Amino acid sequence: MINTITRKLKSSQRSLSLLEQGLTMKQVKQIHANLIITGTAQDPFSLSKIIAFCSLSKNGDLSYAHTLLHAISRPTMFMWNTMIRSCVEREFNEEAFSLYKCLLQQGHHPNNYTFSFIIRALIQLSSPKTGATVHGQIIKIGWVLYDFVYNGLIHMYGACNCIYEAHKVFEEIPHRDVISWTAMLSGYTKVGRVDEAQKIFDEMPEKNIVSWSAMISCYAQSGCAKEALELFNEMQINRIPLSNAIMVGVLSGCAQLGALEQGRWIHAYVRKHGISLDRILGTALVDMYAKCGFIETSLQVFSEMVERDVYAWTAMLSGLAMHGHGIQAIEAFREMQRSGVKPNEVTYIAVLNACSRAGLVREGRAFFEAMSQAHGIEPGVEHYGCMVDMYGRAGLIDDAMDVIRSMPMESDAYVLGALLGASKMHGNVTVGEEMAKKLSELRLDHGGVHVLLSNIYASANRWEDVSKVRKRMEENRIKKTPGCSLVEVDGVVHEFVAGERSHSLMEEIFLVVHGLDLQLRSLVHGSDATQHIFSL
Repeated sequence: MINTITRKLKSSQRSLSLLEQGLTMKQVKQIHANLIITGTAQDPFSLSKIIAFCSLSKNGDLSYAHTLLHAISRPTMFMWNTMIRSCVEREFNEEAFSLYKCLLQQGHHPNNYTFSFIIRALIQLSSPKTGATVHGQIIKIGWVLYDFVYNGLIHMYGACNCIYEAHKVFEEIPHRDVISWTAMLSGYTKVGRVDEAQKIFDEMPEKNIVSWSAMISCYAQSGCAKEALELFNEMQINRIPLSNAIMVGVLSGCAQLGALEQGRWIHAYVRKHGISLDRILGTALVDMYAKCGFIETSLQVFSEMVERDVYAWTAMLSGLAMHGHGIQAIEAFREMQRSGVKPNEVTYIAVLNACSRAGLVREGRAFFEAMSQAHGIEPGVEHYGCMVDMYGRAGLIDDAMDVIRSMPMESDAYVLGALLGASKMHGNVTVGEEMAKKLSELRLDHGGVHVLLSNIYASANRWEDVSKVRKRMEENRIKKTPGCSLVEVDGVVHEFVAGERSHSLMEEIFLVVHGLDLQLRSLVHGSDATQHIFSL
C-alpha cells in the first residue's frame, strides 16, 4: 500500500515538474487528469502548482484556475493570493475584490500578501468607502503595523482624493521611510495642493528619484512650470540621475513656458544615452517642440516613434492645428484612423481646432457630426466651443448662434468668448453686446471681456458706449489682466509683466530698448537705412 502511494506521488511530481517547461493549457489539463487518476487531485501542493500556472502563465487560463479554486474543499491562502494577484495584474480589480470577500466569507484570514494585492486593486477602483472598509479589517486583523500596509493605505486614500485620511495614516506611522513621504507627496499632487506637496518635499529626510519626479510632476501639472524647471536645475546640481518620468515632467514645463533650450537638452540627453522614445516620452517631446514653435522638429520626433497611441497622435494633431496646418492635420487624422488608432474626445478638439484656424468649415462640420455617428463620442462643451469659434472666424455669426442655442449644456466662458471675439472681428455690435451680457450673468465678465466690448463699440464709432464701459470698469474696480512675456536666456526663463519693473537687470534692459528705439526712429525718418540695419 505504501509503495503504491509512493509511486503515485512520484508520478505526480514528475507531471508537475513539466509545468515549468512552458506547456499549453491542453497539456496542463492532461496533467490535471493524471492527478485525478492517481488520486492526488486534492493534494494542496499539486493544486497550487496548477492554479499558479493557469493564473500567472502567459499560456494559462484564468477561468480554469477560477473553476479549480472553487472546486477545492479547503483552498490554501497561497491559492487565494495567487488568484487575487493574477486578477490585479490583469486589471480585473473588481474580480480581485470579489475573491477577497469570498475568502473572508469562508472564514480564511488574509495575510500581508493578500492586503498588498487588494490595496493595489483598491487604488485602481478608487472607491473610498470600500477602501475604508478594508482599512478597518486590516486594523482588526492586526496587519496595520507593517510599513508596506501603511504606505499602501496612504497611496490608496490619495488615489481616492481622500487627502485628510491619507495624512491621518501618514501621521500614525511610527517610522516613516522614503516611500511613506513620497506616497503623501503624490497624494497632495493628485488633488493639486502644491504648497502642501512642497512642504512635504522640503521636510523629507531622504529623497529618491521617485520623490524628485513626483515634485516636478506636481509643479508641471499645476501650471507651476517655472518652479518645475528650477527644481530640475537643482537636481542637476545635486547630480540626481534622470528617469523617464522626470524628463516627461520637465518637458511639460518647457512646453508651458516655451523653454526650447531646456527641452532640446532633454532631447539630446535621450539620444546620447540611447533611451528609446516610448509613447509617453515621445509624446512629451512632440508636444514640447510644437508649443515652442518648431512644428517640423515635432513631426520628425513623431515619425521616429515606434509605437504611437491616441495621445501621441493627438499631440501631433494639436501641434499642426496650433500652427495653422489644417489640411495636413486632416490628412494626419485620416492616417491615424487607417492605422487602427481610435480618436478620443481630445483628438476631436484638435482636429476641430485645425479646421477652425484654417477656415475649413465644411470639413469641420463633417468631423463634428462623425464624432457621435462614427465613434460614439458625445460632443462636450469644448467641441461646441470649437464649432462656435470656427463659424465665428468664418463670419458665419448666425450659424455660431445656432450652435449655442442647440447646446445641451450651458455655455461656458470659452464658447461665449469665442463669439464675442468673432463679433469684434466682423463688427457685429448686437451679438457682441448679447455675449457680453451673458458672460456678465454668469459672472465671467473679467477685464478682458469689458475691454473687448469697448473695442467693439470703438470700431463702430460708438464713443459714448466706450465711455460707459470704461466708467463701469472703474466703478467696479475691474482691471484688465496685464500681459506677460517669457524670454529664455541660457536655459533660464525670465518673465516680464506689463507695468512691472522688478527684474534685476531692468536698468540694462531699458538701455538696450532705448538704443533700439533710437535706431528704429532714425530708420523711419529716412536716414541711411543700410548703415543702421547693419549696426542694429
